[in-house]
Amino acid sequence: GDVIHRMLTATQYVAPLMANFNPSYSRNSTVQYLDNGTVFVVQWDKVYLQGKEDMGSFTFQAALHSTGRIVFGYKEIPVPVLQISATQHPVKAGLSDAFMILNPSPEVPESRRRTIYEYHRVELDTSRITSMSAVEFTPLPTCLQHQSCEMCVTSELTFNCSWCHVLQR
Repeated sequence: GDVIHRMLTATQYVAPLMANFNPSYSRNSTVQYLDNGTVFVVQWDKVYLQGKEDMGSFTFQAALHSTGRIVFGYKEIPVPVLQISATQHPVKAGLSDAFMILNPSPEVPESRRRTIYEYHRVELDTSRITSMSAVEFTPLPTCLQHQSCEMCVTSELTFNCSWCHVLQR
C-alpha cells in the first residue's frame, strides 16, 4: 500500500504471526476467512516464508469473537519464531492500535502533516508460539458496557464511573 497504509500497519494490527509469508509459493497455501456473525476467523494454511520455503509450512489462525474475545491458534509452526528473519519484513505477534491525525504543516500551510499515535500494544512472547498451542485475549470491562444510570453507579469496576444523562452513557 501507500505510505500511510505502511505506517498504520506497523502500529495497527491483530497478528497471530506477522512475517514475510508468501502464500503464492505453493498451490496448497491458502488464506481463508469465515464470518458466522458471532466469530470472524482468518486462517493461514500451509503458508511458507518468502525465500525460506525449506523451513516448512506454517498453519495458524485468528478468531475474533463478537464478545471481544480474541483467540490465536497455532497448528503448525515448523521452526522457533525467534529464528525467523526480520530483515525483509517485521516479525510480530500480538495486538496494537493507533490513530492518525492530520495537522497543518508550519512549513507549507496548504499541506498537512500526518502524525500516528500508538496508544496500546500487547506483544506476545514469540518463544512461546509453538505447534498445537493457543493464546486467548479476554477484554476487560469498561464503563461503556453500562446501559443505564443504575448499572453505572452500582458498578464494581475499579475506576470512577459517572453517568451522563445527555449522552445516556
